[in-house]
Amino acid sequence: MEKKLKIFFDKQGDVLDIAIGEPVEAISKELDNDVIMRLDPDTKEIVGFTILNFEKRFEHLDTSETLPIAATFSDISKALKAEG
Repeated sequence: MEKKLKIFFDKQGDVLDIAIGEPVEAISKELDNDVIMRLDPDTKEIVGFTILNFEKRFEHLDTSETLPIAATFSDISKALKAEG
């Protein structure tokens, strides 16, 4: 099932939230460098990401920055289901 990304930015808190589909309650797992993955507690499916200090990450850059996410969503979901 195709899901749309929903992106929310809290300028005061400098937090970017990315929801995959409609935002839902989730458990959080910190990946690295203020990047948090959100998982459905029942299915362990990825339902979003939160990036803390979002603007601060880019204030010194002209173009882009690499985030510590190096897999497709389905690959991460499979790995987490295997962990269990």
